[in-house]
Amino acid sequence: MTQLSVNINKVATLRNARGGQVPDLLQVAADLQKMGAQGITIHPRPDERHIRYADARALPSVITTEFNIEGNPNSKFIDLVLEVCPTQVTLVPDAPDALTSNAGWDTVEHQNSLKEIIERFQKAGIRTSIFVDPDSEMVAAARDTGTDRIELYTEAYAVEYPKSPEAAIAPFVAAAEKAQDVGLGLNAGHDLSLNNVQFFVNNIPNLLEVSIGHALISESLYLGFETVIQSYLEKLR
Repeated sequence: MTQLSVNINKVATLRNARGGQVPDLLQVAADLQKMGAQGITIHPRPDERHIRYADARALPSVITTEFNIEGNPNSKFIDLVLEVCPTQVTLVPDAPDALTSNAGWDTVEHQNSLKEIIERFQKAGIRTSIFVDPDSEMVAAARDTGTDRIELYTEAYAVEYPKSPEAAIAPFVAAAEKAQDVGLGLNAGHDLSLNNVQFFVNNIPNLLEVSIGHALISESLYLGFETVIQSYLEKLR
């Protein structure tokens, strides 16, 4: 079974919008795992607009599954990851002001710098993954960075899926087969949802993990509304 890691950035966004500790990020992380999530993912950014660095330091106290920290490997991020020692670190080439991740690494151009960073994390016992587009050349070059896994950036799949699932999945199948050929573990994430994830998982060989945040949190809000409305009406009767 492909493992599900839940990205809780949007929970932190909701908390930060009001201040205080509602929703309680640590309690949410603990509860998600009790409900079956097989990992927790966070993506702290330099401006701490959702996940705060303090959250990254506090979360290990409640994580009983796998802890994945994503981010651009600047010096502050590297220091944080080495301090926290999560199960996995996923390196993402997003700019500091990026609204969300929007591209994979050029693993040819950045090979030497990635190799140095990955070696530091692996020496600390942290599994490494790097964000890549579904491009066989980038996948092959990722192997030479020494990374343990790659994470396929799946926005293009999500955009094209409603038009033609078969066309949308094709480059990802090729990239997954290349990853298998060169001995890399395979993760995936970005805009996967209840609508498109099953087709993706059924067609991608040896997919170890998906990381899902925005869609999962949004779907949970809607699917939970009926229960909450009825609970309020019961209190008001």
